[in-house]
Order: sequence, then C-alpha cells, then structure tokens
Amino acid sequence: MTVSPQLYVFLQLCSVFLGVVLFVLVMYRLVKRKLFLSQLSLKSDSNRMAGFMDFVSEKVAKPAVESNNQEINEKFKRAGISTKSRWFSFYMPIKYGALLVGGVSFYIYATASDMESASMIAGLATWLILCIILPDAILDSRGKARIARISAQLPYLLDLLAVCVQTGMTIESAMNYLSKEMIGFDKELAGLLKKTNERSRLVGMQKALDELYEDIPSSEMRSFVMTLKQSLQYGSSIYGVLTTLAGDIRDVQMLGLEEKIGKLAAKMSVPLILFIMIPIVILIAAPGILRMMSNV
Repeated sequence: MTVSPQLYVFLQLCSVFLGVVLFVLVMYRLVKRKLFLSQLSLKSDSNRMAGFMDFVSEKVAKPAVESNNQEINEKFKRAGISTKSRWFSFYMPIKYGALLVGGVSFYIYATASDMESASMIAGLATWLILCIILPDAILDSRGKARIARISAQLPYLLDLLAVCVQTGMTIESAMNYLSKEMIGFDKELAGLLKKTNERSRLVGMQKALDELYEDIPSSEMRSFVMTLKQSLQYGSSIYGVLTTLAGDIRDVQMLGLEEKIGKLAAKMSVPLILFIMIPIVILIAAPGILRMMSNV
C-alpha cells in the first residue's frame, strides 16, 4: 500500500493533537501536586525550574483545565445530569479514549484491507469529528429540551404559587410546600424548587433565584425570577402579578404553537412535490415517451 503525503500530514496533525492533550494532562498533574504541597506548607522557591513550572501551571494549564471542567459542568447541569454521577468523571476519558481507540482500529483495518489513502483520511476525519462534536451535541440537545420542557410547565407553577400566596403563605414557605406536593406532577420542577429552597437557606433567596435562572436560562424563567425578586425587595403583593404572568406565558406559548402550525404547510410542500407531483408527471409523460421510442 502506497502512503500519500496527505496521510503523513494527517498523522502528524494527530500526533500534535495527542501531544497537546498529554501536555494538558501533565500540567494538570503539576497543578494538583502544587496545591497538595501548598496545603502541607512544603513549597520551595529555591529551584528555578520548579518556579518556571509553577508559573506555567498557574498561567496556562490551570485556567484551561478549570475552564473546560466548568463548561462540562454547566452542560451536565443544563441536561439534568447530576455532576456527582459517575458519568461526569468519566466523560472526558471516554470521549478521548473512544477517539484514540477508534482511530487506531480504523487505521489498522484500512491498512489490512488496502484502503485508498483518500478514503482512509476521510474515515479518520469523520471519526474525529463524531467523537469531538457528537457527545457535546447530545448534551446541548438534552439541555435545550429540558429548558423547553420546564418552561412549558412554568405557568402551572405560577398558578399554584399564586394560590399559596393568596392563602397567606410567604414565598419561601410556598416554594417549600410546592416542592413536596409537585413531585407527582413534575419531578424536575419539584427538584428545582427543592434545590432553590436549600440554596436560599445558605446564600439567601435572591442569590438562589439568580442560580435558578442560570440553570434554566429562558425568558419565562427570567420573568418569574424578576417577579419574585421584586416582591422580596419591595414587599409588594404578587398574587395578581403571578396570575397575569402565567396568562402571558400561556399566550406566548400559544403564539409559538400557531407559528409552528403555520410553517407546517410550507414543510409539507417538499414531500408533496417529491413523492406526489413528480411521479404524476412521470406517469402522464411515460406512455407518450415510450410510443415515441418505439416508433424510432
């Protein structure tokens, strides 16, 4: 099998990529070692090389690793997956392990079957793109679906919260009560209320509401959070505001549904043209064309 220069370039790029990954892992281990030594007060500044490595780990490796971990943490939270689960700690090793093992396996198979260089490069590039993009795309899709699902159920929460407030309950007690009663109705929404209650005891209700909006960044949740924060800050009654907000959210959702229904006619025209109109034209024109061909 003749190996083309393009394959050499691709293999060199893969080697550079693996080298960068190994460099980041080494820097991460150095950062962990530095933090451990600093806790034990065993850090020494006498060695210049150690000082240089500390500088590199502080300025390069640590921010990159923390940023990557924070981004993955946000994706898992928005997808509704707990960061304490085993999938969170194994996400990156599985992702890049599958990339490496699959790439090597495909290369061995392509070499054994005398596959062309262009096909090999295309297959390796496809596998590289799938391993890097597909897991993040799945998490993003789950996160968007979760946000849309919770935002769609928010008007029911507003109605129940308004009823609780009208009976004389405070916002904190109403949210605590609904977090227990809504488990049979919507476990995700009940879990968010329970988490907000627990966080409010530690950092305050306003900070807990801000964290709730960071977890569910939608326009409906922003209106809900701003309404509760305004009531907490000024002490105004929110019964009428909550019922009005619930009605407005339902109207917006109905407008979105009507917009989707309006787009459905345009989307249905594509299969109508492909699978109905074109075959009808062929059926009408085919007999005449066959007669003309038979006369020739």
